[in-house]
Amino acid sequence: MSILDKHAILEKNASLLFLGSLVVVTIGGIVEIVPLFYLENTIEKVEGMRPYAPLELAGRDIYIREGCYVCHSQMIRPFRDEVERYGHYSLAAESMYDHPFQWGSKRTGPDLARVGDRYSNEWHVQHLSDPRSVVPESIMPGYAFLKETPLKITNVSMMLQANRTVTVPYTDAMIAEAEADLKAQADPNADTTGLLERYPKAKVGDFDGDPAKLTEMDALVAYLQMLGTLVDFSTYDDATGYR
Repeated sequence: MSILDKHAILEKNASLLFLGSLVVVTIGGIVEIVPLFYLENTIEKVEGMRPYAPLELAGRDIYIREGCYVCHSQMIRPFRDEVERYGHYSLAAESMYDHPFQWGSKRTGPDLARVGDRYSNEWHVQHLSDPRSVVPESIMPGYAFLKETPLKITNVSMMLQANRTVTVPYTDAMIAEAEADLKAQADPNADTTGLLERYPKAKVGDFDGDPAKLTEMDALVAYLQMLGTLVDFSTYDDATGYR
């Protein structure tokens, strides 16, 4: 009996075909799942990654609330055209503290994974307030109201505590100083020594242009300005992690 004849028997017998399929799926599942029990972490550890500072986390919540992810992805794929346009391709570790992830494939607007430090705070405020004033071809809606909306968070510490319950490594000190850190990051005159010790490379300053108020615009711009800035890719090696 030829191989084709044997295969025909398998195809014509529903019970035998189901049993064969079950065996194949079981073997494939074991091969994929079992190694995970022996790995401490499935995400490569990358130097520089840290949890979001309270103001950045608040800005991220606003980013999600306003549906920015609908038009902007935060995942640069390892293709030449994407890397030349946006920068180094995204690493899994860069999203390890995101709940939920902001990956996606929809790009009505550009990918924002490396937008941090690319533009000034003033540019971001103007772009968010009146997109076509800086990008004439933009179809993005305006978010000028964010500059007039006070940032209101009932309990900043609980916001961090909630993230710690889903494995984000916020320390007791981070949670205890959460409200002070949130206000200090947007105050150019504040003592930010403790803030920067807890959140290295955090961008500090008057993000919305009005130092007298802490607004949702402050939070959103603080979040945008840190995207893609934590990993130093000048010392990163694709093969070994760092050189």
